[in-house]
Amino acid sequence: MKALHQPAAALAWLRSPAAIRSRCAALLDLAERDRLDHFAVDADRIDAAADYVAEVIAESYPTLEVPLHSRWRQFSAGGIDRWGTLARGLANTAPDEVARIRIDLAVTSVLLDAGAGAGWRFREPGSGACLARSEGLAAASFHLFAAGALSARPGVPLRADAEALARIDARSLAAAFQVGDDNPLVGLDGRAAVLRRLGEALAAAPDMFGATAPRIGNLFNYLAGRARDGRVPAPAILDAVLRALGAVWPGRPAVDGVSLGDVWRHPAIRTRDLTDGLVPFHKLAQWLTYSLVEPLAEAGLEVTELDALTGLAEYRNGGLLVDLGVLAPKHDAVLAEVHPVDGEIVVEWRALTVALLDRLADAVRARLDVDAASLPLVKLLEGGTWRAGRKIAASLRADGGPPIRVASDGTVF
Repeated sequence: MKALHQPAAALAWLRSPAAIRSRCAALLDLAERDRLDHFAVDADRIDAAADYVAEVIAESYPTLEVPLHSRWRQFSAGGIDRWGTLARGLANTAPDEVARIRIDLAVTSVLLDAGAGAGWRFREPGSGACLARSEGLAAASFHLFAAGALSARPGVPLRADAEALARIDARSLAAAFQVGDDNPLVGLDGRAAVLRRLGEALAAAPDMFGATAPRIGNLFNYLAGRARDGRVPAPAILDAVLRALGAVWPGRPAVDGVSLGDVWRHPAIRTRDLTDGLVPFHKLAQWLTYSLVEPLAEAGLEVTELDALTGLAEYRNGGLLVDLGVLAPKHDAVLAEVHPVDGEIVVEWRALTVALLDRLADAVRARLDVDAASLPLVKLLEGGTWRAGRKIAASLRADGGPPIRVASDGTVF
């Protein structure tokens, strides 16, 4: 595409779900022709994987009424309706403001959700629940927000604004997340830095977050102003999130000096334009987009084109495919070593995961006798692949971790 020689066009394309699918499909095509160095694809194992995922969905959701894959599911970890309890105090609050509060909470919580590591736990005040991994991070970030730690306005705790985010440091985050020598959290410094950069991003985008006292929740006003007939497409939300928050993630490839976020290099991608070698994933940004659906819907905005988004390139989905033999490591180092997140092995693994999730989704729907409208990808992720990935990992490894180990900085996995 000639347009991808121009920075604006290349940036816009790399932020799109179409770019994610295109680049991931290109690597899957190479894998199926045995032209990648680290993974082979065993297509014969997709049927067994579909059987496994379909069984997990039917066991967890017998009526097949699966909720969306979003941060709101983890806010109810341990059977505790944390948001519902908080929302009861908002009965007299205007729906638009409730949406802004929910967006404040969802964005900050998602950005703090990279893998916690096997050793970290959060013991919840009040309930006493002891939670790990994503559920623990959800509960910890929920309490951080509810306590007013992300608000610079005295007496208005339920907001996340630029001024308060700029003050977050590793020490304050460690206290909120109960981190200590006997309770280590992977990527603590990286998480705190992400929140500080989030504050900077809010201040740098007054059209989205407000010129005075910029706040994450003002993204609702921005999206509502661009909705047509009360509808906003999911790819447009993703584009807005990436344009506004791309600089939040450090050390990423850039085009024309603009950081690309969750985009990495693989030598097999050759295009001779500004996107040469680049493979976009946008895992947290897409999950954030999924997590905005319910707040927007409650305020009267319908999110359309959800299936344009892709599966998430994260270790539960990717681990499922390795554990079930769909993805076969081609050499011992894949499983034996710890890999950097920008390493070729990890980029390859993530890309093949995204491309194979689309194929797996079709096979799972066939087994359950449903169509994509009844079980869109966002629901299949929640009820199926993510849940199945965790289940099989727990059955194979004592710590329940993924088969491939990644040195996380707290900003991707």
